[in-house]
Amino acid sequence: MTSREEIAQRIIGARDAAGMSQEEVAKALGLDIETYQAYEAGTKDIPLGDIPQLATLFDADPFAIFTGINSHTKLYAVTRKGKGPVVERNSAYHYESLNAAFTGAKVMPYIVTMVPGANRGGILLNSHPGEEFDRCIEGSIEMVIDGHHVTLEEGDSIYFDATKLHGIRPLNGKQAKFLAVITSE
Repeated sequence: MTSREEIAQRIIGARDAAGMSQEEVAKALGLDIETYQAYEAGTKDIPLGDIPQLATLFDADPFAIFTGINSHTKLYAVTRKGKGPVVERNSAYHYESLNAAFTGAKVMPYIVTMVPGANRGGILLNSHPGEEFDRCIEGSIEMVIDGHHVTLEEGDSIYFDATKLHGIRPLNGKQAKFLAVITSE
C-alpha cells in the first residue's frame, strides 16, 4: 500500500468516526464528489493544505491523518535532523514532518524533497485554505502561483495566499528540497 492509499484509509476512518458522508465532506471542502471519492480511493493525491481542513471537520489531529502517528504534546516538540515522520505520497515527493508530535498545531512544517523529473507533464496545481511559506534549501525550484512563475534558488523564500492555485517543480534535472510551512487557517 502506498502512503497515498494509507492516508486515504485514515481519512475514511476519521470520516466514519465523525459520522459524515462523502457528500458532506466534499461540500465542506468545496469539491465535487468525484474528486473527494478519488481521495478516499487513494487514486488522487489530496492537497497537503486540505489535511487541516479535514482534521477540523473530523475533530482529528492533522498529523495523525497525514502520518498515522498520534501527536502527544502541547508544550513543545523536537524533531531531530532526518528523524521526522516521512510520507511519500508518490515517487516524486518525499515529505518529512517537522512537528508531528505537537498536538493541535496551527501550522504544518515539512521538508519536501522532489526528485528530478517530478511533474514532467507540467506543474500540478492545487489550492487550500490558509497561507504558505516555502524556502528553497537545495537545488532550484519553479513555483507557479495564480499564473505567476517564480524561480527560487537555494536560500530564496516565498510567502503566499494558498487559496490561489499553486504548484512547484524542481529545475535543472536535479533533486530539490524546500521547507514548506502551511497554515491551517
